[in-house]
Amino acid sequence: MSPSLDRIDLKILRLLQADGRMNNAEIAKRVNTSAATCHRRTQRLFDEGYIRGVHARIAPEKVGRGSLVIVGVVLDRSTPESFAAFEAAAQAMPTMLDCHLVAGDFDYFLKIRVSDMADFNRLHSDTLIALPGVRQTRTFFVMKEVVDNAPMDL
Repeated sequence: MSPSLDRIDLKILRLLQADGRMNNAEIAKRVNTSAATCHRRTQRLFDEGYIRGVHARIAPEKVGRGSLVIVGVVLDRSTPESFAAFEAAAQAMPTMLDCHLVAGDFDYFLKIRVSDMADFNRLHSDTLIALPGVRQTRTFFVMKEVVDNAPMDL
């Protein structure tokens, strides 16, 4: 844990992680500080990069993206240039949720939301295999999301 975070900072982080819509007055009450002190602390947590943003968790099935797919990608070369080209192209994909450079049998793991298998098939043939440097992909359709974006234990 960072030495610049005290127990109040950690409590603020836990509260916002559990409910990003919680207002400053409620947070201040729960951490037992004034609203002004709580606001300054929360702003510092944003300014110092402890909090990257606050987001709504959209129900994927409600917006036509009910199928979650994990794709393992192997690139044809392991050079900084090939990694950079792949990463830039992956960042531009609107269906991309996550892209992680990993160690092991794959170079990257992608987390993608699509409407169904046919939608993924189109994405795979039109986009994924055309990404820069892609030699091989292996696709895993998620059958059940047991834990997704769980809060960090702080």
